Amino acid sequence: MAESARRTRGGGGAARRAARSAVSFETARYIERNIPNFEVLTEEALEIIEHNADTVLEEIGVNFPDNPEALALWRDAGADVQGDRVRIPRGLARKLCSTAPSTITQVARNRERDVVIGGKSLVLAPVYGPPFVRDAAGGRRYATMADFEKFVKLGYMSKWLHHSGGTVCEPTDIPVNKRHLDMLHAHMTLSDKPFMGSVTEPSRAQDSVDMCGVLFGKDFVQENTVMTSLININSPMTFDDVMMGSLKVYAENNQACIISPFIVGGAMAPVSVAGTLTQVLAETLAGIAYSQLVRPGAPVIMGAFVTSIDMNSGAPTFGTPEAAHITYGAGQLARRLKLPYRSAGSFNGSKLPDAQAAYESSNSLNMGLLSGVNFMLHACGWLEGGLVSSFEKFVMDADQLGTLHHLARGVEMDENAQAMDAIREVGPGGHYLGCVHTQNNFRDAFWKSDLLDYKPFETWSDEGARDTQTLATARVEKMLADYQQPALDPAIREALDAFVAERKAAEPDSFT
Repeated sequence: MAESARRTRGGGGAARRAARSAVSFETARYIERNIPNFEVLTEEALEIIEHNADTVLEEIGVNFPDNPEALALWRDAGADVQGDRVRIPRGLARKLCSTAPSTITQVARNRERDVVIGGKSLVLAPVYGPPFVRDAAGGRRYATMADFEKFVKLGYMSKWLHHSGGTVCEPTDIPVNKRHLDMLHAHMTLSDKPFMGSVTEPSRAQDSVDMCGVLFGKDFVQENTVMTSLININSPMTFDDVMMGSLKVYAENNQACIISPFIVGGAMAPVSVAGTLTQVLAETLAGIAYSQLVRPGAPVIMGAFVTSIDMNSGAPTFGTPEAAHITYGAGQLARRLKLPYRSAGSFNGSKLPDAQAAYESSNSLNMGLLSGVNFMLHACGWLEGGLVSSFEKFVMDADQLGTLHHLARGVEMDENAQAMDAIREVGPGGHYLGCVHTQNNFRDAFWKSDLLDYKPFETWSDEGARDTQTLATARVEKMLADYQQPALDPAIREALDAFVAERKAAEPDSFT
């Protein structure tokens, strides 16, 4: 199937007709920062945390349970392996991490939408993983494949979103052992932005690689990074064999992995910022080092998913100062390792897309921009501590991501930006509305929301006094009504359909 798809890719009437009929929606290029990163840790503090992380690896160690192959790799590399516990000599993990690339280019099937992850870039991707969805009409419910496809379409049409993401919601109406095939198929056919692969079982990671072989060509996949996938560490300091098995598949096939602790401070890490940063660094060093044992040079991203906890209820809390300090500090540590950095998102604990959701998400999004994050998962759609993907919240967040683009531009200082001609023209007591400089620049001078209401009270009232959620519901409906599927070579589409059908037929359904 893949061979047939590749033969057609070079040209042919069907491919040319598909290209001519393609409908392209405007998508902003990934962010390139022209502003400095915000740094909270002194050089002394960074050195202390790095020293303590090496001590954790050397004296306490990390666990690689049920994974004899990983234990053998560590033993051969010089680690002390006792049972499942791996103690890593001081400096070894850092040395192994040095072979990981400092930047990653993830290729999209529409090459105009390739993204660079690392350096001064920031790539924005949608919410990942919730089993529930919410909208104004249907309320909170278990997600379906139809919901998943709607989110992929919204992501494709969102101007400020660079990436299609992965499990934008968990389609619970599809068997667990087969839903990854439908999700990948949706990303590949309903969008032409970059996407993520499956990590819930190593064979599903291999399916992801094989499907990319159909879409891009097998040789192309081995020579280029076409997927970024999320590998979570079971904090504290445990590397699950399923996740590590998926990591191994991706590393062997030159595909990028985000290696990320999942930490709720006070539950899976110390309550202090310095203690949590020490654990985050120890865990990511061990995980990234393992990827390089599998394949030196394998593309990886240092991740840090960190939130605090409400010490009364035990519920995770978001948008807090402590989480910000950890996110800023982890960014500094990632830059010292010369690794791309993943963190932040539209995090909030609210049950509805309300003021709490907006405040907490705004704190988290701005924190991500200023901390030097290179890949921001959960940039739009997150609700209820990550249990819910919200349609209204998705478009609200996706609209606000435009502010990150404009903030990242920094302050221009060319002759036009200095505006001395305007100041001379207007003089004391005048106004700038009609001056030449304003007329020449007003179209692009200020960022403008495509969603929020700026009308006078009377007009707003006459139009139904709609709040932001109501406006977002209307925007979701309009975007889905306007959606047009991006062109894909019919032979490739046929090969993808056949691959999915064949793999589904190969095993019985399982919902566990």
